[in-house]
Amino acid sequence: MGVAGWIVIAVVVVLVLWTVYAFNRLVKYRNRADEGWAQIDVQLRRRYDLIPNLVQTVEGYAAHERETFEQVTAARAHAESAQGVAGQADAENAVSSGLRQLLAVAENYPDLKANANFLALQEELTGTESKIAYARQYYNDQVRLLNTAIQSFPSSVLATMFHFQQREFFDIEDAVRAPVQVDFEGQ
Repeated sequence: MGVAGWIVIAVVVVLVLWTVYAFNRLVKYRNRADEGWAQIDVQLRRRYDLIPNLVQTVEGYAAHERETFEQVTAARAHAESAQGVAGQADAENAVSSGLRQLLAVAENYPDLKANANFLALQEELTGTESKIAYARQYYNDQVRLLNTAIQSFPSSVLATMFHFQQREFFDIEDAVRAPVQVDFEGQ
């Protein structure tokens, strides 16, 4: 076999090794994105489990705030059945808004703010919100890596051949980041 034959074999070996490397990298990023979404789901479930206890505690002090309680409960139910990243993000925006209104209601009741059960629930909710934020950041980082690999040449060729799909980022709306507006004048 001549030099040309060895060059062809070397090129084929390099291409095969690169293909294996690029494919494994795409699989790794896809699995990390899946892992990130699973962590978000775990923290959201934890948050959903806290909501009924929080509503019940506040309800005992502020029974006339029925609309707020119903909004939080409906938002929780909708979020639990949300499908897809965008649907989940929209549902979480509603849950966050409802929780902020619920906590704003609690501000008007000094006895409630001093209630040990309420304080424990509020602290646990705050911790859960931090864990959700961390899980969201991890997921979005992994989605960025996956999407970049899928869009970058030459790995985009493999991504197309093996049907790797880009993922959506889990973002919240700017309105959720803004301070909540509570109007108690109408009551």
